[in-house]
Amino acid sequence: MRKWLLTGVASAAMLGIAGTALAEVKQGGSMIVTYKDDVSTLDPAIGYDWQNWSMIKSLFDGLMDYKPGTTELVPDLAESFEISDDGLVYTFKLRKGVKFHNGREMTAKDIKYSLDRVANPKTQSPGAGFFGSIKGFDAASDGSAGGLSGVEVADDSTIRITLARPDATFLHVMALNFASVVPEEAVAEHGEDFGTNPVGTGAYKMTDWTRGQHVVFERNADYYHAGLPKLDKITFEVGQEPIVALLRLERGEVDIAGDGIPPAKFLATMKDPKFKDQIVEGKQLHTGYVTMNVKMKPFDDVRVRKAVAMAINKDRIVRIINGRAVTANQPLPPLMPGYDSKYSGQAYDIEGAVKLLTEAGLGDGFTTELYVANTDPQPRIAQAIQQDLAGIGIKAEIRSLAQSNVIAAGGEEDQAPMIWSGGMAWIADFPDPSNFYGPILGCGGAVQGGWNWSWYCNAELDERAKKADAMTDPSQADARIEEWKQIFTAIQEEAPWVPIFNEQRFTIRSSRLDGPEGIFVDPVHIPVHYDHVYDKGAQ
Repeated sequence: MRKWLLTGVASAAMLGIAGTALAEVKQGGSMIVTYKDDVSTLDPAIGYDWQNWSMIKSLFDGLMDYKPGTTELVPDLAESFEISDDGLVYTFKLRKGVKFHNGREMTAKDIKYSLDRVANPKTQSPGAGFFGSIKGFDAASDGSAGGLSGVEVADDSTIRITLARPDATFLHVMALNFASVVPEEAVAEHGEDFGTNPVGTGAYKMTDWTRGQHVVFERNADYYHAGLPKLDKITFEVGQEPIVALLRLERGEVDIAGDGIPPAKFLATMKDPKFKDQIVEGKQLHTGYVTMNVKMKPFDDVRVRKAVAMAINKDRIVRIINGRAVTANQPLPPLMPGYDSKYSGQAYDIEGAVKLLTEAGLGDGFTTELYVANTDPQPRIAQAIQQDLAGIGIKAEIRSLAQSNVIAAGGEEDQAPMIWSGGMAWIADFPDPSNFYGPILGCGGAVQGGWNWSWYCNAELDERAKKADAMTDPSQADARIEEWKQIFTAIQEEAPWVPIFNEQRFTIRSSRLDGPEGIFVDPVHIPVHYDHVYDKGAQ
């Protein structure tokens, strides 16, 4: 039996004021963050875009989390945990005295309810597939069982989770938003509106959501991490064009331009000396891509999909975003274990693309739709893709919509033939190659409300993926990564989507966020892939 104890989740690791102790930072203050689009949902079982991910993390907690500023897993709502010698049974001892925002104390029953809820098909959680290794998942996810048989309440402060197979990623899954704990009575009260009336155990409570205007978070005075959070209030203002947000930031009216530096102002902002200390560069495990729905004609033909891949000029797209990325030739980004540096990918080849379309009986081309989020530079990138496809006879009508509407369309089997992922592009939930498979390329993600917008499902590769993740012995680590490398190569041969680029993200913040006299951001609970500089702050 292996055992882990709590090791300082609320450490003083900080972003932006290295060397300043957390204890020196005063309680109080507020922060304003701007976004163009409204927030889609704050339900941890549903929310799965870059905008709401960290916001949800501020409202909810799970059994596990990451040590601030690192990828090191530590218990959170759990005080300690044990793993059986065969790697199948995880027993978590819970913290006592943790309260939901409604004042009720959390117990092990809440853990079980929350995990059962994500697996329930009625919830339509895009993260359900992450829990596929838990015993009883298949029966729970197809609705034939009322919950996960592998999740058991031993007593009020002990939850036992039994897996159907060893899973090298399981503790990472327990740190995802989807594993966040919610109170059953609040979900029952609000139903489908729970996402706009969230109740968690997190550092902040949501106190106001005025659609099209703002979302307001206020400090949870009963938060179980002593001394956190420091900020009294965070206001997320929506409906702000990125260029307007930048101007307001210059005037000191807002603190974070949530959509980042607008492309039209990128070079000037980067060169402006007054912004030198205000620009934050986010290191990301990121891939931007174009999906093709393999269940919609003519994308059910691999020759058509490969023709699209060969027709897109990725170098030109990188130039559109001022060189803030490198071109991609496979789903995994270069820093992710399993990335194949020897793999060349699909070359840019107009003549080859035309030849493949002709072989597929589409030598005269065809008409389709390309969905894209309506925040710059995404429509301009979609236009570049549209022009490239026109070069081989494909007429792609651009459907430029709010980000949440694009996500919703991708989660329906018959709505979006093609999607440019743009600001919704995949950023790793945790640093393991399996995370670039299950939710966006595996069968578990090809469900209503899911993020596998290509609706690609290869049962043989799914089995290989399960076997790879069952390789939990440290001596199998290299073999496991090699297997994942081969899985992604096999996927590329079927071309369900076109990897375009691996992007770095730049965010700008006000000078008010500097030093111990201003606001700093303590990255407790910021997921390892999230690069924005807010979540839990201090003044």
